[in-house]
Amino acid sequence: MSVRHKHYSELTPSGVDWLGDVPKHWDVSRLGKYFDERREKVSDKDFEPLSVTMQGIVPRLETAAKTDAGDNRKKVCVGDFVINSRSDRKGSSGVSPLNGSVSLISIVLTPRQIEGAFIHHLLKSQPFQEEFYRYGKGIVADLWSTNYSEMKNILLPVPSLEEQRAIALFLDRETGKIDRMIGKQERMIELLKEKRQAVISHAVTKGLNPNVPMKDSGIEWLGEIPEHWDVKRIKQISSIQYGIGEPPRYVDDGVPLVRATNIRSGRISEVNMVRVNPDDIPSARIVWLKEGDIIVVRSGAGTGDSSIIPKLHEGSIAGFDMMVRPTSVYPWFLGYALLSSYLRNGQIDLEKTRAAQPHLNAEELGDCAFLCPPFNEQKVIAEYVGNATAKIDHLIAKAEQAIELMKERRTALISAAVTGKIDVRDVTSNA
Repeated sequence: MSVRHKHYSELTPSGVDWLGDVPKHWDVSRLGKYFDERREKVSDKDFEPLSVTMQGIVPRLETAAKTDAGDNRKKVCVGDFVINSRSDRKGSSGVSPLNGSVSLISIVLTPRQIEGAFIHHLLKSQPFQEEFYRYGKGIVADLWSTNYSEMKNILLPVPSLEEQRAIALFLDRETGKIDRMIGKQERMIELLKEKRQAVISHAVTKGLNPNVPMKDSGIEWLGEIPEHWDVKRIKQISSIQYGIGEPPRYVDDGVPLVRATNIRSGRISEVNMVRVNPDDIPSARIVWLKEGDIIVVRSGAGTGDSSIIPKLHEGSIAGFDMMVRPTSVYPWFLGYALLSSYLRNGQIDLEKTRAAQPHLNAEELGDCAFLCPPFNEQKVIAEYVGNATAKIDHLIAKAEQAIELMKERRTALISAAVTGKIDVRDVTSNA
């Protein structure tokens, strides 16, 4: 950043840890000098319900939790800055482009003598967000709320209105470029995922030999399958068990508990992996995982997603989902079949949506039709799919890494500009 952008010639200590040195001509004053809190209570019958998200203020999302507090919400006007006061919603904020209403958990600020485009970047910047939640109070270490009475005392770095506009214009342009590059990478990831899905689905429904004789599968929506394959039920080629059910106490040093949050379309993620003490769980409820077992998510947004247990996670405990243990089928072939369109989209997704909330039970999973080639052919297909998807997964991982680097660049650029670490006035005027 120091190579591309120059620095201000005169800096002065702000006396504030999160700001450090700031340009000498900038004002450093309490937030309350530039904002009034909007506390007017309204009904969502009169004022459109809005959601406060990481992407800003938007019409209420379908996934947003609904409450009975429809007549007890905060009014929001166009140009207000809204921020969710809870620490587990860090980054959920923005200048509202809409009139409406938000939950009482949010703080609504009306700006005065400060540019909306500038405060959008300043108050959504990572340093400010960290400072805001530092003022929070609560009884749970990772879940507390910040009140306006504390928020209004946060010191802000504020240049002249003209310079605010210049910084906002610069950041709008530069972050727009970064966002477009991120968008291209995200689209590429989606195409790669579609290709991955196609490779898996074709291999486990048609096999690898394009010249093999075919027959009618007997399943209307599936069509033809290789003549020498059988159609069975998952319960015929595996056993299905439920995990532990009630959550035990989590410990720092114990046995990994594989939960739905660790299942990522065929892969086990160690992000948010928790550990438990087996002595805290009745032995009859423990399902010890072996290499080749398959975890299938039984409820929630990820219902139907699955992943095979690799050698690395053998000896872990199954969480609250279903464990499928192959009995007369090659485990990795069944693992790929459970990710395929004919099983996941054509059967599992239909079963899970019959309940009010996404849910799948062992009987429904066990009744799903499974295309079963000879055992040796299963191994050949699984090896082929493994190699093919590994190459695709590598490309996806590279794209995801590129996105993370661009997001870090975006965050750093915003932070540097709104706290006076770089001088973008000439960049803006010469653009």
